[in-house]
Amino acid sequence: MSAEAEKPGGLSSEVEAAGQRLQAAATAARQAEERATAEIEALEADLERLRAERGRDIEKLKLSHEEDLQREREAKDQALAAAEARLGEIEAQTEVAERRIAAAEERAETAERTIADESARAREGAAGWLREQIEQIRREAGKR
Repeated sequence: MSAEAEKPGGLSSEVEAAGQRLQAAATAARQAEERATAEIEALEADLERLRAERGRDIEKLKLSHEEDLQREREAKDQALAAAEARLGEIEAQTEVAERRIAAAEERAETAERTIADESARAREGAAGWLREQIEQIRREAGKR
């Protein structure tokens, strides 16, 4: 060994101190890397958990939306069926009313014909009576 290496503040103690500092820095770097890796893994796990939660939330919303749509379709179908039933009732009532109107028109035509026939008979009767009156007046005038 040389004289400088044996000196207490010599080069070898500086090298040894530098080696220890390097070793400490390497240890600190390794620990920092391990902490960073652990934090990255934790963040990735959180991200995956959040993605899974969002996926479940989206599925729930889709199901809820589908259920809402199904209820709306059923309500629409029920309303349509009720409207069609009501339309059928109205059409049936319309047919009955049209038949009644036709029957009433037929009765009115019959009544009008009867009235016209009675009026014609009444006119004929009146004309016959007038002819008889004229004939009687002529006979009486001829007797005088």
